Amino acid sequence: MSLVLKTLAVVAVGYGALLALLVWFQPRLVYFPLTGTYDTTPQAQGLAFERVTLATEDGERLAAWWIPAPKPARGTVLLFHGNAGNMSHRIDYAKMFYGLGYNTVLVDYRGYGDSTGEPSEQGTYRDAVASWQWLSARGIPAQDIVIFGESLGGGVATWLAVQHPPRALILASTFTSIPDLGAQVYPWLPVRWISRIHYNNLAHLENMRAPVLIAHSPGDDLIPYAHGQRLFEAAHEPKVFLELSGGHNEGFVFAREAWVKVVQDFLQRHAGNVT
Repeated sequence: MSLVLKTLAVVAVGYGALLALLVWFQPRLVYFPLTGTYDTTPQAQGLAFERVTLATEDGERLAAWWIPAPKPARGTVLLFHGNAGNMSHRIDYAKMFYGLGYNTVLVDYRGYGDSTGEPSEQGTYRDAVASWQWLSARGIPAQDIVIFGESLGGGVATWLAVQHPPRALILASTFTSIPDLGAQVYPWLPVRWISRIHYNNLAHLENMRAPVLIAHSPGDDLIPYAHGQRLFEAAHEPKVFLELSGGHNEGFVFAREAWVKVVQDFLQRHAGNVT
């Protein structure tokens, strides 16, 4: 065998081994849970709250916080957070919705915070169903629920919105799909071929009819702005696009009064008459 062929063989074996590792360790590349540690609580931020435990259909126990707004509440926001940390890092969202008159449920996916299990795409979908069923058991009807998804949580939120249509859907800084995003980040790898995790927001939005607000920043350094634009194009009317600014970990919708006003106007128009 010539030196060239030997070199190519070594490269091929190494490349194949790399692909095998990527397939096997994909969940570790997608999920970054902070477990067993809550940096703060809603009470420390001036919000009364109730600690609750949600049961999934496959036996996991999810930690969640119920943060009620002053009565009569305008509705309830079911919030699915991004891939890193836990729900203690999303209290500012709850403060925003509290100020707008909405109850909020913060939920930690399996493997996050005090929730049991290991995160996976299908697992987070089961977590979403358990969250929805908990609200239903509490007597909150679908027409009173706004689903909010941040970054990775957008994949959970859009899937749930197809299965259980809410009053409205809000997506903040999320992607069209994990394979789409991965193909941009790793153009030298066959991401679409090896991907085990999908979260196909684009397809789910095309099958979802609730009013939707999509927020994204042109300066997002993790999920390109084009993802937000494509999601908005795929969404059915009524829909609103909110242009944020700053990087992925800076462009939070609660960060500016003008952005909160857009969310408020959207909710008043499409989810403001519930009690």
